[in-house]
Amino acid sequence: MLSPKPRLLLVGLEPPEVTAITSQLDCLTVVYEHLPLIKLVDGNLYVESRLHPGTFLKVDKVIYHGIFENDFDFLTLLALWNGPCLPDARGMMDCRLRHSGLVRALRVTKFGDIPRGMSLTSGEWHARQPTVAKWSNWHCGENKARIQDTWTSPDEITVYEPFIEGEAVRIMLIGDKVWQIHLKGEDRLKSIHHPDAAQMPVDSDLEEDAKRLANYFHFQIVGIDYMIGLDGKKYLLEVNHIPNVTVFPFVREAFIDFAVQWVKQ
Repeated sequence: MLSPKPRLLLVGLEPPEVTAITSQLDCLTVVYEHLPLIKLVDGNLYVESRLHPGTFLKVDKVIYHGIFENDFDFLTLLALWNGPCLPDARGMMDCRLRHSGLVRALRVTKFGDIPRGMSLTSGEWHARQPTVAKWSNWHCGENKARIQDTWTSPDEITVYEPFIEGEAVRIMLIGDKVWQIHLKGEDRLKSIHHPDAAQMPVDSDLEEDAKRLANYFHFQIVGIDYMIGLDGKKYLLEVNHIPNVTVFPFVREAFIDFAVQWVKQ
């Protein structure tokens, strides 16, 4: 008797990427653009069928690509399962909450030398120099403000960093491929989505640091943001556990190829 085909769960991917991946695979697939209902039973992962609500299907591998408002417990369940997940579920859990993920990354990076501040509730913050305030646990490129003098913080956990003049860059890793993207935007809001964002030569020190972080979090796919000051000093800003893979065609192609080969392993 032939063994049943393995079942792949894909969460958060857009239809074009789902099609590009699944068209190259010979396996059963369950696809959700948003968080599905999952459960862990005796070490086995199950997902609710889209065709038959209330029926749960055993899952063998997971590809996850999304950031949702209430996904921390979902990622925790995947990490407890400890099955094949792309990216690594424990790494995603460790990085999902923006501020605690930063604390973990600062233990590893060579470029964590920024004197930061933090507040837990709303109140007045007295900035002694141009400062960037970052609040909430979203990895969305928003919830930031450049402040000076006195500022009233929101009623959320807020981290404060000195405003650094220079270039914002992202080191993007997919398997053994690496790129450096020059982030662009107005003032503090630098992003890969800006029309002027583009690939640039890879800084070897940042590449080494990014690979060290990827290894620490067991990430095969990750985007890590840095600032390069006008004086050449480098500073870690953030580890993006779900970096965008569709803005640049060369990144998208590499992601699809890597995902397909990962499933086939």
